[in-house]
Parts: sequence; C-alpha cells; structure tokens
Amino acid sequence: MENTSKTGKQISESGNEILRDLVWDDTKAFLAVARTGTLSAAAHRLSIGVATLSRKIDRLEETLKIPLFIRHQSGYQLTEDGRDLLAKAEALEAAATAFASGAKAQAGISGKLRLATAENLATHLILPALPEFRANYPELHIEILTDVSSVNLHRRDADLAIRMVKPESGNVTLRRLGTLGFGLYASKDYALKRAKWADQENYDQDDFISWCEALSHLVNSKWIELALNGRQPAVLTSSLATQVAATQAGLGLAVLPHFLASDAGLVCVNADIGVEQPIYLVMHSDLAHSPRMRVMADFLADLIIQNRSKLSGPPQQATSI
Repeated sequence: MENTSKTGKQISESGNEILRDLVWDDTKAFLAVARTGTLSAAAHRLSIGVATLSRKIDRLEETLKIPLFIRHQSGYQLTEDGRDLLAKAEALEAAATAFASGAKAQAGISGKLRLATAENLATHLILPALPEFRANYPELHIEILTDVSSVNLHRRDADLAIRMVKPESGNVTLRRLGTLGFGLYASKDYALKRAKWADQENYDQDDFISWCEALSHLVNSKWIELALNGRQPAVLTSSLATQVAATQAGLGLAVLPHFLASDAGLVCVNADIGVEQPIYLVMHSDLAHSPRMRVMADFLADLIIQNRSKLSGPPQQATSI
C-alpha cells in the first residue's frame, strides 16, 4: 500500500510538472507537422520559420519526455506515442476554437435593450444578478423600465418584459417562468401583539396597509378589501417599498410578496391566502431571434427558474403564527 501511494504521488507530481512547463501553442506545431508530414509545409501553414517550428517540436517532446516524430529525410512520421496523442491534441484544438468562437459571439452582442418589469423584481432580483451578466456582455446596454403601466411591447416601448399579467393581444411571444406568491405579513412587534388574540384568522381587530385608489384593482388590494369587511385601511400607499416600510413600522398587516417580505425581516402571519400571480417572460415577436434579445431572455429565465421556490412561497422557517 505504501509503495502504491508513493508511486501515485510521483505520477501526480510528474503530471503537475508537465502542466507547468507545457506551452499550449506548441500543440499547434505538433498538429501542423502531423498533418503535413514536413517541417516546411507545416511552417508555411502556421506562417512561421522552419527553425522556430523545429524548436517548438523539440520543446514539446522535452516537456512530455517522449519522442513524437521519427525524422526522415523525406519528412516527419508520427511515433506510436505521437499517434496516441494526436486525438488529444485535436481535442485541445477544438476546445480552443470553441472558446474563441464563444468570445467572438459575446463580443458581437452589443447595442441597447429595454426591459420592463416590476420594481420589486428589478430591485431585489434582477439588479443584484446583473453585474455578472454585464461582465459577459459589456457592449450590451440595458435600460430598465419599472413604470410598467405605461409600457406597451407592441408599440416598442420596451423590447422584452417580465410581467405578472398575461398579454391578451399584440405581436408578442411569451413563456411562463414561475409564480409570485403572496402572504400576510407584520412586523415582529405587531405579530407578538396580535398573538394574544384568540382567533388568528379573524382580522376584526387588525389594522391594514393597502393600496391607493388608482391601484385598488390589484389582487392583494382586493384581498384586503374583503378582510376589512367594510372598515377603512389604516394606511394607503402607491408602491411596494412604502408598503414594506409601513409594515416594518408596525402600522398594520400587509399582503406582500413572500421573497420581498422575508428579505425585509417581516413575520408571516398567514402564508397561504390564495393570492398569487404568474410570472411571464414576454418579447416582441419580431425581435425574438435577435442575439442580444436571446442572451437577455436566457439570463432572465434562468434567474427566475433558479429562484422559483423563493418567489412562490415563504422560507421554511417563516411559518404562520
């Protein structure tokens, strides 16, 4: 066992030494000579001198510690070891070509792209993930529109959108990516206060934070209207950010997206209130095959799919109280 371990260590160290000393460009010289059979023809193919090419072959053989060619006056012939390495060298060449092609494709994606989405998704999900995407596509400039009520893809107000309402008309393509779930949330102090009440699902003694009249059509606003049963809400707001702030201040209960409320440290009073919204990726059909649209659409789809459980429901520890 000891001898085997020592041998394995020696092999590992030898491999590391080869990797350290290997000049990857020398594999191109190896392939050129193997394919043409002569130094002069290979040198012409690579646009280098014969002496330079010969040094590359000698250096590669010295690094690998095996002869790769049998030298004849008529040309170079692969040794058995050389033939064994030919496929591996071609695999390296293919990988390098794919790498270069990918870089070229990324470099070719440029221009301006307008994304319409809800402010809460933009602020808490998309923007934190955008730096890595921009690092891959630095020439792609992104405009994010969060005033979605005025955005119409058919009029080209935006190029693509993340929406919670399915478009019923227009020259658009869409894909459902997940579900945005909502729950009833409170501050820790408010939740402790209401825990003294006997019936947790009776909201007669609760204050509510709801939406202003212009947004009273929202599904979470309608749920609160039913829960109030004719009473007036304590506070009305026009944005999710102010709803979260009002809830954190202990002004009452609010119906909020699970992912937003849990990130804000709020307590889930009721995790399943029957309020949820589908999440759609929507694109103008004429632009669906544009390279910049495709990379952005793939980025958004992957991001939402990776966060499906977070978007659809509360964290496991955020149980209803």
